[in-house]
Parts: sequence; structure tokens; C-alpha cells
Amino acid sequence: MLKALLRRKPKPAAPIDTARLPDGRRVYAIGDVHGRRDLLDQLLDQIVADDRARGAADTHIVFLGDLMDRGPDSSGVIDRAIEVSLSLGENAHFLMGNHEEVYLGAASGDEKLVRFFCKIGGRETILSYDITPQDYNELSMEELAARMPALLTRRHVDFVSGFKDRIVMGDYAFVHAGVRPGVPIEDQRPKDLRWIREDFIMDEAPHDKLIVHGHTITDDVEECPNRIGIDTGAYMSGMLTALCLEGGERWYLKTGQ
Repeated sequence: MLKALLRRKPKPAAPIDTARLPDGRRVYAIGDVHGRRDLLDQLLDQIVADDRARGAADTHIVFLGDLMDRGPDSSGVIDRAIEVSLSLGENAHFLMGNHEEVYLGAASGDEKLVRFFCKIGGRETILSYDITPQDYNELSMEELAARMPALLTRRHVDFVSGFKDRIVMGDYAFVHAGVRPGVPIEDQRPKDLRWIREDFIMDEAPHDKLIVHGHTITDDVEECPNRIGIDTGAYMSGMLTALCLEGGERWYLKTGQ
């Protein structure tokens, strides 16, 4: 109680047009992939070409979460993400989205969480593993839950378990869903960082960092004074978006253009 009363208020972030990364650093932040391995491969090819054309830099890639569900190849997306992680090491960053949270819960075999997982696009994720649509349809929910710990491969589950809730670089904070207005970035709850929507999206007050996020689908990139949203609904639109940053510059790469 006393700690909450003494908590400092967040300092306003740099305005969107003056926000900067540390000198020499280049960042590519990728929006919600949702099982579209085909689009991820295309976007990563664009990123490699763009990075090469711009010359040497300390280049980082940030995945904003929701790698899985809804699209047809979540298992393939996780495989590609692991490749990126092995290639870039500490310069590859992966954020825990709400779909990663439910994926991990379903992997434990909890029947209630498996049922919820299937309602939010997990059926497509499950079918990207070693199970046929016929087998899936013939299993009861109890039987499906019992198979989940073996079905979602341990390598994938261990990898996703290591995802972070936020990444801060310079004037930017990268999160999956957003932040609770009025709360410093280091005090944000994981639940809000993974699930928040209207309370964050509708708030126009500055945060202590310029927030880069996914989670809420828009027809195109949404730039606001206090946030940049880059979930362009890849699984249904065919547009997977990357926000690209270097120094005070900002540009975008997209598939399906």
C-alpha cells in the first residue's frame, strides 16, 4: 500500500517525431504474425535486404508477440523464430503476447485452457503439429487436453516460455498489447502488457516511453503521439508489417504491397 502511494509518476516520453534510438543501433519490430510463415519469410527477406542496403549497424529484430494461432502454420513460424534467435543471439527479442500465454497454458494439458485456446485460433495451431484434422475432430476435449503436452513440441514450448514482457531501447518501449496509462513502464503488470486494449488505445496522454505495440488490428500502421500500432491483421489481410528505426528515423516494410 505504502509502496503504491510513493510510486513515482511516469515522465512524458519524447514526442513521436523526436523519439530516438541510441546512436549506431537499428531496430526492426515485427507485428503479429499469427501463423503466417509465408509472410514472415517474405518480411524477413525484406529486412535482410533493407539492413544490407543501409550499411553497418547494431541491428536488432523485435517480435511483438502472437506468433501463433489463426493462420495455417504456427509450428513453422516458431521454427523460423528459433532460426532468427540462433542467428542473431541477443539481438533477437521476442515478446510474450496473449496468444503465447494461452499457448503455454494449453501445453500443460489444462482442459479449460485447451478449450479457450481452441476458441481463439488454437485449432489452427494444433493442426500445424503432428495431428490430422480427422484425429482432431474425433477427440473429445478431455482427450485432446491429454495429448497437448506431447503434441506441442518441448523445443517450441521451452522457446516460447523464454519470451519477455517488454523491451526498452532509447525513447521506445516495445510491448505486445499496450500499457496501463499513468503507470511507469517498469511497474506495468504482465496482464496489461499482454491483454490491454481500450484503456490503452483510447488514452491520449503521453507515457514515459513511446509505445510500439501490436494486438489491436488496424487497416494500416497507426501512428499516434504516444504510441505506434503495427498489427495489420496479417493472418487475414496478407499484410505483415515491420516498423524500422534508426537514430531519429522511422520507416516501414510490409508484405502484400
